[in-house]
Amino acid sequence: MIMSHIPRMLTTEKDGWEDIARKHASARWFFKSLVLPMALLPPVLYAYAELVYPGVIFPLSVPALTPTQLIVSGVVFYGAQILMVGFMAMLIQRMSMARDHDPGYDSAYALAAIAPVPLWLASLSLLVPNLAFVVTITLAAWAASIMLIRHGVRPLLHITDEKIGHYIANVVTGAGILAWIALLVVSAMVLSMLLGVWTAML
Repeated sequence: MIMSHIPRMLTTEKDGWEDIARKHASARWFFKSLVLPMALLPPVLYAYAELVYPGVIFPLSVPALTPTQLIVSGVVFYGAQILMVGFMAMLIQRMSMARDHDPGYDSAYALAAIAPVPLWLASLSLLVPNLAFVVTITLAAWAASIMLIRHGVRPLLHITDEKIGHYIANVVTGAGILAWIALLVVSAMVLSMLLGVWTAML
């Protein structure tokens, strides 16, 4: 349902968004139907890239990680992504409440779950062993995620005031970029510590 609407949702506040808002899907539904399966893509495809052509896309990961290390890193990153969506939902709701508007957690979670879809899909670029291609697709995915936030704030959070909608969209966009960058940094730190312990035990 959502995936087929994504292209139109990038350019409008109506097509796709109104259908989603009308269905009033719960945070639990978005968690099970969208977040859990889509968040699997980056760690699985990263593992694929490292096993099939190690060091080509991620030249710093030489020597290549072992299958067990890839599983550990994948689990860490998968869990971090899931936690990040929940954090973003809380942030969206708090930012809305700061402007005297409470959209409810379900609506906030819907936006938090839909916004990173382009980033999750961008991980499919890891099937191509070319760093420039992966970077280009990733940058395009960031732009698409920002567009989804900007077009999804008003219909999903039920905000009629355009100024309030723009304010929340701007704050959520900035916070979202910083939060996902922090996710990568923290995941890398946790992974580094785990691999350090792993190496010391061998």
